[in-house]
Amino acid sequence: MQNIMKTELVTKINHQAVEPRIRDLLLNALTVSSGAIDAISFLALGKVFSAFMTGNIAFLGLRVAGASAPGVVAIFSSIVAFAAGVYLSTRIVKHSADSGIWPQRVTVALGVSLIPHAAFLAVWFATNGQPSLDVAHVLVGLWGFAMGMQSAAVRTLHVEGVFTTAATATVIFLAGDLTNWSATVMERRRLAGVLVSLFVGSTAGGLLLVHAHIFAPVLPFLVTVAAVATAAIVLREPGR
Repeated sequence: MQNIMKTELVTKINHQAVEPRIRDLLLNALTVSSGAIDAISFLALGKVFSAFMTGNIAFLGLRVAGASAPGVVAIFSSIVAFAAGVYLSTRIVKHSADSGIWPQRVTVALGVSLIPHAAFLAVWFATNGQPSLDVAHVLVGLWGFAMGMQSAAVRTLHVEGVFTTAATATVIFLAGDLTNWSATVMERRRLAGVLVSLFVGSTAGGLLLVHAHIFAPVLPFLVTVAAVATAAIVLREPGR
């Protein structure tokens, strides 16, 4: 009996040590997805972003000022859809604050975000990857909604400096952690991993759009599917 209890304790400790690493890998995967999405959105859907709302608000200011900027409809399609995604995802995850390192509701919210991802792919393939201006607005909205859901879900994890859809806070936290070098190794590794993932995602999205245009949006969809499946299998809440 005592040996069984010891074995269970060791297993639990090992599991608790592995969970943060898996969480960080999933955050990296989601950041790769959002990086690819923003690259494809900017290059193929009217020079707007689906995840990086700071850029869209700056574009809106340029538009008001009369400077060269993306269309107002495209900008608002992304911003409004993103906000709607944040609202829905927050409703899903709002009661999961004390449910471990990766609450099940976070996985549910990310799973729901796959619906607009899939709808995007359906419309993209139906237009052979060459959507009209009006259809492009719909596509930006679909991805904006998905990215809003992802952002709100990740926010529930309370991982400082990590949002997966924007890098400004990550750079701030990473530079700040440099002042406390010996005590923040894990944090710096996590933050640096997110920045690298964003670069990798945007690079991959751009390359696919140039060399395999029709299949470019498949990358962020598959990466998100893999992240959701991994979370559902590996980071299940105890007792479920």
